[in-house]
Amino acid sequence: MTKWTGVFPAVTTKLTQDGKVDIEQTKASIDRLVKSGVSGIIVLPMLGENASMNMDEREAVIRAAVDVVDGRVPVLSGLAEITLENAKKNAKLYESFGAQGLMVFPCLGYKTDNRETVAWYKGIASASSLPIMIYNNPIAYGVDCTVDVLKDLVDVPEIVCIKEETGDIRRVTDMYVAFGDRFSIFCGVDDLIVESSALGVTGWVSGMTNVWPVECVELFKLCAEDRYAEARALYRILTPSFHLDTHVKLVQYIKLAESLVYGAPEWTRAPRLPLVGAERDFVVSTIKHAISALAARNKKAA
Repeated sequence: MTKWTGVFPAVTTKLTQDGKVDIEQTKASIDRLVKSGVSGIIVLPMLGENASMNMDEREAVIRAAVDVVDGRVPVLSGLAEITLENAKKNAKLYESFGAQGLMVFPCLGYKTDNRETVAWYKGIASASSLPIMIYNNPIAYGVDCTVDVLKDLVDVPEIVCIKEETGDIRRVTDMYVAFGDRFSIFCGVDDLIVESSALGVTGWVSGMTNVWPVECVELFKLCAEDRYAEARALYRILTPSFHLDTHVKLVQYIKLAESLVYGAPEWTRAPRLPLVGAERDFVVSTIKHAISALAARNKKAA
């Protein structure tokens, strides 16, 4: 059974100012992430504006990621659909494009109950041979893969990982009590990573790793080695920026942060619009403060 561990950035899809997918910039950002030590990448997550992409664009992004990664780490794709029929069809397509795993959203158009949620994930698991990470974000999507739901999915071998994004830190321990090591459990909230690591998560799906991959990999490693005093010091520098990952405008916030830190294009696809005014000033100030604090930290370490 597949066992994923480590830092898996949810990769932003780079766009031109007129809203077209910029494959070369996307490939460059993915290569930067892999060279910085991440353990896997996830293209077409919510942060990658999955729902705004047509199938030709999704295929181009997946194939480009597989090409530039060139086997160095696993390449997963987000799978976000409204109907089970489309989800199953696209699971097969993404496998044919070269994806090595799927991060599967709940149904985007309907808040399924527990029985329907189980049927949704079982149906998608039956459609391809790819291992699946369940994207559990009830705050955004209104569907919660609770421990009771997972009890009905424990015998589905394709389901190997849970991206835990309820915001309830107790859920991590509840899953370990119920299932032991049956599932890999990943933190899905940037500003809960140290807390989640203390409870034993084996991985981290991260938005701000797009911005600071070296530092995020270091933070995860410090926690994994029980070096929590050092981890807390770095976490306190990064946490104000990590809070940006939990906002409804996280796509705009993180893309702007990428632009400030390493020059990536900040453009998003409508209805998302570029940040303006006090909101933009707040994000810029938050990121510039972190840039300065990280520079001081690195100078002290040298």
